[in-house]
Amino acid sequence: MAHFAKIVNGIVEDVIVIEPEDLNDYLDNNLLHQIDPGQWIQTSYNTRGGVHYDPSTGEPSADQSLALRGNFAGKGFHYDEDLDAFYCSKNHPSWTLNTTTFTWEPPIAKPDGNYQWDEDAYQADNTTGWVAGPDLT
Repeated sequence: MAHFAKIVNGIVEDVIVIEPEDLNDYLDNNLLHQIDPGQWIQTSYNTRGGVHYDPSTGEPSADQSLALRGNFAGKGFHYDEDLDAFYCSKNHPSWTLNTTTFTWEPPIAKPDGNYQWDEDAYQADNTTGWVAGPDLT
């Protein structure tokens, strides 16, 4: 199956699935644009964090040239035309986009254990950001 994301102003508006037997017809006859005009970009269900995963094993594929556009596109994801990649919305103002994995990273590495990010704590002194989460035992 092939997946295509409809992009409007850099945001994924929809993702559709095209069966393999229909793919050539869609591509050769430009059917996506006839059905719903706009920018359609292919996305890979098996790509996340910049890595392609083998669908039969769930392990990273031997052939990483199969990795497509950073992440599988979801509704509301961003599509960056310059990076040719999909990534989710930024949840914390202080985090930065890793342009290899196309995931957001905190300014301070997460310590081992159950911690949650606290943007207010980070903004207060730029040295604290992780706070102990609830005890899960």
